[in-house]
Amino acid sequence: MVAIVSTAYSTNTYYKAAASAQAAGAGSAASATTEQAAATVTLSDEALAALAATDFATVLAGTRTKLAALLKEAGRTSPLEDGKLALDLSSLDARELFAMASDDSFSDDERKAAGLEMQRRFEAAMAGPAAVAEVTGNFSPLYKAAAEYLDGLGSEEKAGLDWIAGRAAVTEAQKQLQTDPKTMPDAGEDDPVALYLALVEAGQAAQPQDIADVAKSARKTLDALYADAIKAGKAPTFNKQTSVGTYIDMSAFDSRTLSSIALNTGNKFAAEESSAAKAALRTKSGAALLAGFQNAAKSSDPTAFSQNIISIYSSMSAEERQAAGWSDQFYQAAVESYESTSKLTQMFADAGGGSTGFLSWLGK
Repeated sequence: MVAIVSTAYSTNTYYKAAASAQAAGAGSAASATTEQAAATVTLSDEALAALAATDFATVLAGTRTKLAALLKEAGRTSPLEDGKLALDLSSLDARELFAMASDDSFSDDERKAAGLEMQRRFEAAMAGPAAVAEVTGNFSPLYKAAAEYLDGLGSEEKAGLDWIAGRAAVTEAQKQLQTDPKTMPDAGEDDPVALYLALVEAGQAAQPQDIADVAKSARKTLDALYADAIKAGKAPTFNKQTSVGTYIDMSAFDSRTLSSIALNTGNKFAAEESSAAKAALRTKSGAALLAGFQNAAKSSDPTAFSQNIISIYSSMSAEERQAAGWSDQFYQAAVESYESTSKLTQMFADAGGGSTGFLSWLGK
């Protein structure tokens, strides 16, 4: 597998920093949606249409301005530290990120940082489906997720040789899975899913921004919000019902930022701030669980809710799980639920009931 990892860095856009993005052409760009389990950028249809209408030169100029602001706010001159991503680039949409990775007007460090963020986003999209595949043994949903991710990128990026090769490999893998969904397909060295799994196995998957750096940024953001409130003549407060102060809305923060505050990383936060972050994080995790339940309720698969929990859990960073109270036991319970429900479904089918009859028996 290590040999595959070596190949990955030399042949596939999603596992190289600046070089492959340049090879795909300075005119390439991405216009899709990405957030992350922990840090995702989700754009409305109107925003996507506006981005698609923006010429690439304008995107480049805007990206340089945004990057300069991010560096200034973080007090940094480079987005990297010791070769690792040290700047939160989640506020850049996919097209801006690809512009940063592909244009030589950006420094080597900046292009490498953009490449690392591109890799992180792809891996974030794969993490949950990959965890489900490991439990179920079925690779079809994993490759479906990869296809949807690649298809969501912009037309400029799709014109690049790396995207074309990667998408063709995913298509080939899906064809093989139609015959045998529980055998890992062999779609060649350009298969981004196989490369991702190899990196994970080798311990070389992209790492999220260090939680200490996330906490530093969170502290600066909170202080800026407080300063703005005071400048407006109102006291900052976490009381949503306030009529005299300025409500500091923690729900606007991404889950990893909330986790850094909730866990009081680096002892940078007051008890009231940590409490507000915990409440916001509970709301987010509760919403994720509810969405997973509602999605499962529409499914014909009785194991769908268990699979959704496994996917959500695996998409979270260790700090997010700790702050949200999602323990290893919670994950194991989801796995056991999947296994027991699968066994019961199979036993029912073997007894002549069939899966449809089992679902009717469950009231679905």
